[in-house]
Amino acid sequence: MKKTIDIALLLCCMGMVPLAASAGDFDGSKSLLFAATKAFECTPTGGCGETTVEELFLPQFMRVDAAKNEISAIPATETPASKIERTEVVDGKLMLQGAEDGRASEHDGVGWTMAIAQDSGKTVLTFSGEKAAFVVFGACTPYP
Repeated sequence: MKKTIDIALLLCCMGMVPLAASAGDFDGSKSLLFAATKAFECTPTGGCGETTVEELFLPQFMRVDAAKNEISAIPATETPASKIERTEVVDGKLMLQGAEDGRASEHDGVGWTMAIAQDSGKTVLTFSGEKAAFVVFGACTPYP
């Protein structure tokens, strides 16, 4: 009886531990869902401080579509998708890069990099321009 209880307890505990993601999930061959969790803004004169994803005008969730080489908001918005211009695996991270012109009336173009850890899906998204830099932390998971 004790052995049965021990096995049942072990099986219950195993269900509480999240399953490890496969490196194949984060190699650029599958679409991913990115969830932003924390954001920071840095300026040349003000240093760095925590901000929100909403204050950066970023969606909370984004689809990283490997087949189309683009990143888009979920749910879809009027904002066009960002084109992934470069993809490379470096030190166990899937690196995606691109650039955005921003608003036509402003000098606000940025370059961006998304680094996705292939063993966990943990993600850091950075944007930089001449006036500010932004760092967004989050995680990716496979997305249908």
